[in-house]
Amino acid sequence: MTAHPTHPNDPAVAAFVAAVNAGDKDAFFAALSDDATMSDDGTDRDLAAWAEREIFSSNGRMHVEDVSVDGRNLTATYTNATWGSMRTRWVFTVTDGRVSRFETGQA
Repeated sequence: MTAHPTHPNDPAVAAFVAAVNAGDKDAFFAALSDDATMSDDGTDRDLAAWAEREIFSSNGRMHVEDVSVDGRNLTATYTNATWGSMRTRWVFTVTDGRVSRFETGQA
């Protein structure tokens, strides 16, 4: 059986996950580039409004289950007060040490 890492080794992605799990808006936005974008289930969303709804006002948390070698693709159980728990995939683009785009959706 092969062990899969459960902590992103990309510092920007690790900061993103830590900020989500801490419910820390300042750290979350600090992990993102100023012009960061995102999509949820294939549809681009307003990042600030999505983060408020899906993470901060609904106590969102990521339990990372698997991380790609480069640390920029994750599989996680995502839980919040709105949707409960679901298996999700996360793909991150990192530019100059900050997340410039993330794409998430059901895995």
